[in-house]
Amino acid sequence: MAELASSPRWWVRGDLDGFLGLGLDNLIQILLIVALCRGVLGYPDGLIFGTILPATGVSLVVGNVAYAIQAHRLGRREGRDDRTALPYGINTVSLFAYVFLVMLPVKLAATSQGLDPQAASLLSWRAGLLACLGSGLIEAGGAFLVAPLRHWLPRAALLSTLAGIALGYIGLGFLLRTYAVPVVGLAVLAVILLAYFGQARLPLPGGVLAVLVGIALAAATGLLRLDGPTWQTNLAQVGLHLPVPQVGALWAGRDELLPWLGVTVPMGLFNLLGSLQNLESAEAAGDAYPVKSSLLINGIGTVAAALLGSCFPTTIYIGHPGWKGMGARIGYSWLNGLVMGLGCLLGLFGVVGQLVPIEAGMAIVLYIALVMAAQAFQATPPAHAPAVALGLLPGLAGWGSLMLKAGLRAGGSGTPANPFGPQLLPPLQQADVWAAGAFALEQGQILAAMLLAAMLVYVIEQRFLAAALCALVAAAASWLGLIHAWSFTLADTVLDPGWGSGSPWALGYLAMAVVFLLGRPQR
Repeated sequence: MAELASSPRWWVRGDLDGFLGLGLDNLIQILLIVALCRGVLGYPDGLIFGTILPATGVSLVVGNVAYAIQAHRLGRREGRDDRTALPYGINTVSLFAYVFLVMLPVKLAATSQGLDPQAASLLSWRAGLLACLGSGLIEAGGAFLVAPLRHWLPRAALLSTLAGIALGYIGLGFLLRTYAVPVVGLAVLAVILLAYFGQARLPLPGGVLAVLVGIALAAATGLLRLDGPTWQTNLAQVGLHLPVPQVGALWAGRDELLPWLGVTVPMGLFNLLGSLQNLESAEAAGDAYPVKSSLLINGIGTVAAALLGSCFPTTIYIGHPGWKGMGARIGYSWLNGLVMGLGCLLGLFGVVGQLVPIEAGMAIVLYIALVMAAQAFQATPPAHAPAVALGLLPGLAGWGSLMLKAGLRAGGSGTPANPFGPQLLPPLQQADVWAAGAFALEQGQILAAMLLAAMLVYVIEQRFLAAALCALVAAAASWLGLIHAWSFTLADTVLDPGWGSGSPWALGYLAMAVVFLLGRPQR
């Protein structure tokens, strides 16, 4: 009887809040896909709602259901009823990277050669498919290779890197949006703070109440609009869209594989190491998951997306401690997969995006970012706090770089008449904006953050040889152009891999290694 009492359940009350938070996060990514594919890439709605979103939906079902089953089996084996399934969804960083670093350049190049918009869109989409497939294969193959990294890298290096990405890409992004629509954003934020930090007794679960308050205030302030041509266009997309294998499209676009390896390989490694960090985060919160099977599920989900027509990799999400703190267990995962999958297959997300504005629930995602940042300090030794702080910075720099380039594009740069180039740097530098440093930190930011934080942990522990070895690894990665080396494209800055392409940073890290070695105590 005691074992029965602690057996895992497929649904508990806290799963509703977890589903709302994870579902909102996935909803935001899907709405971003629709907005970027329509607005930036100019894809037709038939490609977006008929191919890309159905494939995305299948990948979400595959991963979420698999992680729910994994958590249930482990919980039953351990006699626990408090396991929280790994959160899973579309990878935000890859979404932006593949749109702006692969798909948009291919389309711009195709249109500049005289191809009509439909043909250019097809080439661009094929390039995105190959990038997504490459990322999935790296993630799946890496499942058999990366487990030793968890034992070599200090926890501060893993968690601080994750926290920097959470604070930048999620926390600051949604905080800015909160203050752009303060009546809705701040009210919803107050509900979330009361529910999850203040442990206040509320008439409804905190996540449900926050979304309802947000929708009501959005309607009252004019953010919620259900008329006009956009509404009619979105209604026209509602209907069953079954995914179709796109092996032919992948084969037809094979010539786009080699030119974009400089983006695909680093992003695959980024996703792989990011998932590894999220497993570390889950273990710190009390839920240890096997590395190999967890990463393999992730890779299979991304491969399924690419084979069916989606250009956007999936990943194990940051925020496991946040969902666990909400009381979510297993049900939030499988329900998220089913609801998001059905929404994609039925073409509902154009309509949903107008019915439930992002502002109505974005504070839930902001809460997750805060939990992740706090955990980076709480789950590491107090003496390692400076290393955690240092590990935050590359992620923040990467997000700042993304904002800077978006601002430049909005100001008219990044066009054939006014392309990105070295002429952008001196005016920014005179304004004390060191864009060249931000662009360098942006490239390979996850590896750079981990190595910097690990170096400082070893220095704090007076393990100067280990710190020097980390610096040498960073020097080698820089020399090969895996981190920091960058170059301009028409409307962006991208990684510039190649022998010696990152030599300035390689020499800098080499100097660090020498300093660390000289600091060793003399015997």
